[in-house]
Amino acid sequence: MDRNVLEHDLRELLDQARMSDYCPNGLQLEGRPRIQRLLTGVTASRALIELAVELNADAILVHHGLMWKGDPQVVTGFRKERLQLALGHDLNVFAYHLPLDKHPELGNNAQLGKMLGWPSTRVVGDKGLVHLSVLSKPQPLSELVQQVSSVLGHHVQVEGNSDPERTVTTVAWCTGGAPGYVEEAALQGADLYLTGELSEPAVHVARECNVSLLGAGHHATERCGVKALGEWIAQRYGIEVIFRDLFVAV
Repeated sequence: MDRNVLEHDLRELLDQARMSDYCPNGLQLEGRPRIQRLLTGVTASRALIELAVELNADAILVHHGLMWKGDPQVVTGFRKERLQLALGHDLNVFAYHLPLDKHPELGNNAQLGKMLGWPSTRVVGDKGLVHLSVLSKPQPLSELVQQVSSVLGHHVQVEGNSDPERTVTTVAWCTGGAPGYVEEAALQGADLYLTGELSEPAVHVARECNVSLLGAGHHATERCGVKALGEWIAQRYGIEVIFRDLFVAV
């Protein structure tokens, strides 16, 4: 399919113009004009770019792209190597950060809730990223931690109220690096708040707000959105889409 058509359609689908972000969303690096094979993954790492070359892909689509606000204004080291490899093989690089987190069906947060069996009842937070769900049946914290670990295949760190027998009725979550939303979760009545990675300040807030704070892995919580988006692209346009999970344990 035509690269520019894909870029336009994804811009509309993810409503990227409405979301302020820490990086450019959309086509970050222009490659060949036609796309027949697309590789999706979480991060535009050198390993993913090398895999795209090996698979003879025309483009990669990721959640964590090549460019971020605050990056050095020089291209050296690992940044130079990533760009050199992608440019040398005329690869397109598409990246969608917060717009992919937020999408109500394909987004990381929506997909994670679906995987865990937590139907979203409300979406809150300053960027509309925190999902809340009232469990159909209250569960002990220990059971929920085990469930999350099993579904994601990742160790779950538990802070705040870590009593394994604690009864959890309302859960909240935001994938990736979003520990700062624990206060918002508490204000909304959540007993448990799940995110990808934790921070020292967030642990204190969780303790003082009596919230069970779960860190389930930044990468582990953000595999589902880009995979779902790739499947949507394959079904809609009939091109080959390959998802590869280059897992990292954080």
